[in-house]
Amino acid sequence: MTLPTLPPDDPGQTLPIDAVLSEVIKALRESGMVVVQAPPGAGKTTRVPLALMQSGLVTGRILMLEPRRLAARAAAERMAQTLGEGVGARIGYRMRGETNVGPNTVIEVVTEGILTRMIQSDPQLSGVGAVIFDEFHERSLNADLGLALTLELRAALRDELLVVVMSATLDAEPVSRLMGGAPMVTSTGRAYEVETHYLSKPLPPTCRFEAALSALIVEAYWVSAHLGGTILVFLPGEGEIHRAAAQLAAFNLTDVTIAPLFGAMTFGAQRQAIAPIAQGRKIILATSIAETSLTIPDVRVVVDGGRARRARFDPNSGMARLVTEKVTRAEATQRKGRAGRVSAGLYFPLWTRGEEGALAAFPPAEIEAADLTGLALELALWGGSDEMAFLTPPPSGALAMARSLLCDLGALEKSPTGFRLTPHGRDLAGLPLHPRLAHMVIMAGGSDLACLIATLLAERDPLPTAPPDLLLRIKAVQSPQSFQRDHSYDIARPLLARIQDEAGRLRKIFAKSMRKAEFSDLTAAQLVALAYPDRVGLRRAGDAPRWILSGGKGALALVGQPLSGARLLVATDLDGDRREAKIRQAVQISEAELRALYASQIVWQDMCIWSRREGRILARSQERFGALVLGDRPWTQATPQDLAKAAFEGLQLIGLTWSAPAQRLAARVRHCAEGVLLPNLSEVALLVDGGWILPFLDKVRTESDLRALDLTPALKALLGYEAMALIDRLAPPHFETPLGRRVPIDYNDDLPAIEVKLQEMFGLATHPCTGPNKAPIRITLLSPAGAPLQVTRDLPQFWASSYADVRRDMRGRYPRHPWPEDPLAATPTTRAKPRGT
Repeated sequence: MTLPTLPPDDPGQTLPIDAVLSEVIKALRESGMVVVQAPPGAGKTTRVPLALMQSGLVTGRILMLEPRRLAARAAAERMAQTLGEGVGARIGYRMRGETNVGPNTVIEVVTEGILTRMIQSDPQLSGVGAVIFDEFHERSLNADLGLALTLELRAALRDELLVVVMSATLDAEPVSRLMGGAPMVTSTGRAYEVETHYLSKPLPPTCRFEAALSALIVEAYWVSAHLGGTILVFLPGEGEIHRAAAQLAAFNLTDVTIAPLFGAMTFGAQRQAIAPIAQGRKIILATSIAETSLTIPDVRVVVDGGRARRARFDPNSGMARLVTEKVTRAEATQRKGRAGRVSAGLYFPLWTRGEEGALAAFPPAEIEAADLTGLALELALWGGSDEMAFLTPPPSGALAMARSLLCDLGALEKSPTGFRLTPHGRDLAGLPLHPRLAHMVIMAGGSDLACLIATLLAERDPLPTAPPDLLLRIKAVQSPQSFQRDHSYDIARPLLARIQDEAGRLRKIFAKSMRKAEFSDLTAAQLVALAYPDRVGLRRAGDAPRWILSGGKGALALVGQPLSGARLLVATDLDGDRREAKIRQAVQISEAELRALYASQIVWQDMCIWSRREGRILARSQERFGALVLGDRPWTQATPQDLAKAAFEGLQLIGLTWSAPAQRLAARVRHCAEGVLLPNLSEVALLVDGGWILPFLDKVRTESDLRALDLTPALKALLGYEAMALIDRLAPPHFETPLGRRVPIDYNDDLPAIEVKLQEMFGLATHPCTGPNKAPIRITLLSPAGAPLQVTRDLPQFWASSYADVRRDMRGRYPRHPWPEDPLAATPTTRAKPRGT
């Protein structure tokens, strides 16, 4: 296939970046590092590396990192064409699976992961004189890691290494600080005006995205008829591109070529999409691949769907998922800038002016939302700490989850100083795969099937409309023709071809290691289980297709799908839902296959636990693989201690049931706690550790047993003899009346209180007190019928003052009860006078 030729940058044409190139060279000469901030279209990608090469300042090669393969090729080609050379002479490129450099190459444009591999294999970057990070504002994980490694090796080994960080929309100040106060050089950009056409009103919630966007594209087509040129449309993904293309076809636009542009296309198809056409207008439907670095000739109109697709990793579930979100203002600025590179242009966002203010300023750095397993492995291989110079430090939760997985895979082992890389981990780092997939390939000895599955799982789904059975994908890759004869599913044939090529390349890479296989003749399901030991699923009880995964999470599938009846499966792709993830791809596995693979990890465990669902203690002996229960039988040897611990688990779940005596005891403890060291009897404190109550739970088996349990004996045992004696003295449980009757003291309110009939307190000249501070007891004096007459905290004062009023009011109502004039001289009583007296 003959690829279309892209027009080169005209060396005689002035680009905005040209005005500051001398400042860039000066900054590098003086400090060795510089941050270049230039808007889209300024020309930094092609002009800065060439200026650096021609300055004579660099000794050795110049590496320039690009975030995408297409951008890397395009940048190399444009620089080579500017010099009147072919790629592979002074300008070359290097990416996974493809290298085009020669003995005279000075500038190598590389994709970001390549730099990490170069540094890990040669920490001095021998022969490299400068490293340029292009489009750093995208904040990819590889770029962040590459910069951190570069800055560390520069500080330790290569202080003469030149470092340039170039960005379009990122705030340059934090990057400059990270680089030790590196100088900042700013280019103002091209002065072509881009006119924005906002929506007049927000889209209704029921409006379909592709329909609304297609209508906006048609509007942009007619409004920009006088401008001509290419219309560049931004959409979040391949599916939306195909649906929008189908919608546009219905409008029958004349003399228009519709060209999709997304990452899964072949390089030739991508080049064809961005190449100029001889006549008419082109509408390019693109993902974010067209946002940066890539020069698309003659774009005068940009239509922005306002959505971006990002990978989000949830450390709580250990799963990642792609989410579609609103673009940020920085991304919108990038996209808008595409319309003003060659002339005045137009920008049509799919939102109103008011909605723009609600957009976030910048997209999150990938390190904040990605699976960090690969990063954790690279850090262990480098031997660096978590304190490396990251612009955004990796989240501790996600990093801990990543290291836990690497330990499970045998790549890391814990040491007194943290984690240590094992020989197996070093082997994993040597393969261009996620550590899960590298583990699978190595354990299988680099078999053809292992390499095919690893490549398949690392790529996009080649059968997007097929059921979620991985075996269908394997068969399609192994024999596309026969698969197509037997099935009617859509096949992404270019993607299949790339998977086949990558699988072959992976086999060659592994063959160089000559490592002996740990397993042989593994089935596809067993190979996948090697990569995903935490995602082996056992079907739950019931009719619904739901599984518990070996890692402890839940998963579900749609009813009626081929895998919905599987007892055991391995999930290779889940949507990342925290409660119960939807299975997007999986493979069925038999118990025999699982046992053959993980015999040493399938063990019988005796367990005595509280079942929340059944509300009782369960004592079982279970054969387990992680969270999966493959066998289950009663455990009859559970000890009283085992049963008591399980009962306490139930107590922690349902809470303490406080009897009246237990409540009174806890209140008494609270009353005398001030100034006295006593145990905390709050429910929160008591449920932290069950040692105080375990001896009293030996007969408990069910929830009703727990709710009927009186806590008083256990609380008294917790307090101990001396503390109880102190409590009895400072906060006695009762007050003894002048008649010798014991009245319970209520300590539940702020003040201790009693209720007693007035006649029973005759003769008492001092007010009763309690507690460390001798607080007066609040006394509610009752009538002979038990109704409150007076509340007092000073009984002598009551006798001297208020009693006379009470006597006057009550003696007529209760004539048979004594109401003496001098209550202090009277005899206490609870009896009435005999009739007739």
